[in-house]
Amino acid sequence: MSPRHVPATVHELTRVSLLSGLPGEHLSRLAARLEREEVEPGATVIRQGEPGDRFYVVLSGMLNVTQEGLGDRRVLRPGDVFGEVALAMGIPRTASVRAITPAVVASCDRATFDELLRPLFADE
Repeated sequence: MSPRHVPATVHELTRVSLLSGLPGEHLSRLAARLEREEVEPGATVIRQGEPGDRFYVVLSGMLNVTQEGLGDRRVLRPGDVFGEVALAMGIPRTASVRAITPAVVASCDRATFDELLRPLFADE
């Protein structure tokens, strides 16, 4: 993955169902703190068992989620999110995510997740 240090846009985030209901100011703060990364096909974004330190939003492309012993779990598409379980629960990554096609993801660190996103996962 190659970070481009170009923030995500509010427009991109409004297409993410989890984030679409957030107030504009909240979305603007989040967008400014998300880092955009291009992911080549076959590249692993997160690996099961590793510490979780970032939350991800899929902006384009398709990524595959796999779990050891269970195989393929689902395909992530634009508007999907991943990485929240490890951050919200303070546990190692529960799955691996690898790009199927060229993809663009935006991610934020734990501090941003805790400040701006954790309340969205309180009911899950």
